[in-house]
Amino acid sequence: MGEAIKVWYDKKGDYLEVLFERKTGYFKETENDAVMEKIDNEGNTIGFSILKVSALKKQSPLSIELKKHVA
Repeated sequence: MGEAIKVWYDKKGDYLEVLFERKTGYFKETENDAVMEKIDNEGNTIGFSILKVSALKKQSPLSIELKKHVA
């Protein structure tokens, strides 16, 4: 069985969060104001979040590159 990826969407808050790993980390800014990257204490990407998801349908396609941590 593969690794579980947690996807959480809060419709009221218009917030999407995707976690590749459940471990301690913090969010940092990316080049897109709507996207935050979650990294662990070693600097590995362990997830991301998108604010105001519904507003994206009015914009050009969202494209951002994040590097997933490989164990």
